[in-house]
Amino acid sequence: MSSAVADIFLQCDRAVRRGQLIHRTNRVDKEFHFQNWFQSRLDEIQVAYDPPARNSYPDFRLVRSPVGYEVKGLAYPGREATYDANSQMPTGFHNGRTVYYVFGRYPKDPDGDDYPLIDLVLFHGDFLNANHEYVHENKHITGFGSYGDVMIRDRKMYVAPTPFALTNGTAGQRTLILPSDAEADERLESCGELIRVETDRLLVGYNADLMVNTLTPQFAENPSSGLEHRFIAYRPAGADGPTVTMKDTA
Repeated sequence: MSSAVADIFLQCDRAVRRGQLIHRTNRVDKEFHFQNWFQSRLDEIQVAYDPPARNSYPDFRLVRSPVGYEVKGLAYPGREATYDANSQMPTGFHNGRTVYYVFGRYPKDPDGDDYPLIDLVLFHGDFLNANHEYVHENKHITGFGSYGDVMIRDRKMYVAPTPFALTNGTAGQRTLILPSDAEADERLESCGELIRVETDRLLVGYNADLMVNTLTPQFAENPSSGLEHRFIAYRPAGADGPTVTMKDTA
């Protein structure tokens, strides 16, 4: 595996163990508080990155290697089965970069402005979607409305499962999930094998009926139907914790 991925994951684990809290600077944009926490971990091990900006993807794009990190903070208890990927389909490869995701959960109603990270999963984006060919674009059509001068913008939002919805054994832990062919790192220990299997059909389009407000999906056979994508879950060497397995989401 890229040593930088392990370095970043282990630095996050060390920060949790030494009690490094998330700091809330205001009462809005809660996800950015966790993003700031993660950014501090990069700074601690001197990982060079382009500064994150709103609507940039991934959030942190490394300077010295074609790698990026997309950060998602989740309040707990709360919505944890899915998350909104605004205008960018999750994947493990985007615009020439390998993409990793960092999901962290924190208390929904903390007592103050400093609060702990409950758990963290850092994983290769292919764990959510292994299709690298799809390119997101916003499209529009004109001619809507009684005078024909209203434009409709097709700005897609993708709703994807979180790693907490897909796996058992990640709650309350710090877990790294990488493709099974990643190079071993002696600082990490395997805590589970995870397999994702490609679906029989792919959604390739949809028709929108503006009169009755319905969407009709269009499917095509998946030429890679049944293909298994294998991943290994890791924790820091010597750390205790349950085995990580796939949940039955059928």
